[in-house]
Amino acid sequence: MSGTGHQPQAQAFRRAMYRFGHSWLSIAGLVIVVALILTAVLGPALVPYPEHVAGAIRTAARFQPPSSRAWFGTNEVGQDVFSLTVAGSRVSLLAGLGVVLLGAAIGTLVGAVAGYAGGWVDEALMRLTDLMLTLPSLILAMAIAAALGPGLGNMVFAIAMSWWPGFARLVRGEVLAKREEAFVLAVRALGAGPARILGRHILPNIISPIIVKMSLDMGFAILTVASLGFVGIGVKPPTPEWGSLLSLARGYVPDYWWTAIFPGCAIFLAVFGFNLLGDGLRDVLDPKTRR
Repeated sequence: MSGTGHQPQAQAFRRAMYRFGHSWLSIAGLVIVVALILTAVLGPALVPYPEHVAGAIRTAARFQPPSSRAWFGTNEVGQDVFSLTVAGSRVSLLAGLGVVLLGAAIGTLVGAVAGYAGGWVDEALMRLTDLMLTLPSLILAMAIAAALGPGLGNMVFAIAMSWWPGFARLVRGEVLAKREEAFVLAVRALGAGPARILGRHILPNIISPIIVKMSLDMGFAILTVASLGFVGIGVKPPTPEWGSLLSLARGYVPDYWWTAIFPGCAIFLAVFGFNLLGDGLRDVLDPKTRR
């Protein structure tokens, strides 16, 4: 019986992997994301000029174009742009991941409670969610980050406070659909409490759309992190971050184009890769979108 029970799941998994493997855009997104992760993990230890990452300057070599000694050229203080861009990948990816994880955690909690409790609890939480959605997310994140002060943790918290409403609405809709299904009614009849029903039975059955949204949001979270860094609300220098690198380089374009083009390309690749991967995961994990 156990073998026959697992057989449909195995077949569904193989079909999902087949669809994913035959989408070259999904494969391209996976390759880009894996490359970015490897760069974030290994890159800062392998950069040619680690002293530049730590803040050292070399004014005699300022504004050198890309060459064999400096692949991405040097900036206004002679720092190697390649080393700064590679080292900045760790900060940008970690910040984006922190935003998505924290926003998903808060939004899942709010949406699950609202969807399962219903009544005035649902009404109050959803009106709060609607209020947060009416505020421009970037402006709200900038205001919170400016109030908290510079720093990676403060920046992640500020952006996450504008990120959770989307997850809350998604989870609420999924919980509303699941709470009246037969397996939930059976568990409730056995005397299980709301926390156990949500944590052990409903949430595990709605994890797929949450994962899909997290993967799709990752690129936009990185873009928002870069936006705050661009306007000066982010990590403190000399820590390299893609948005702050663009901000410093904007005054030297187009004469010294390489100081801005390579950090900008890194942001583009990150957003593009996570969007492609998210689309592939949506086709695999979300039954509503399968064709």
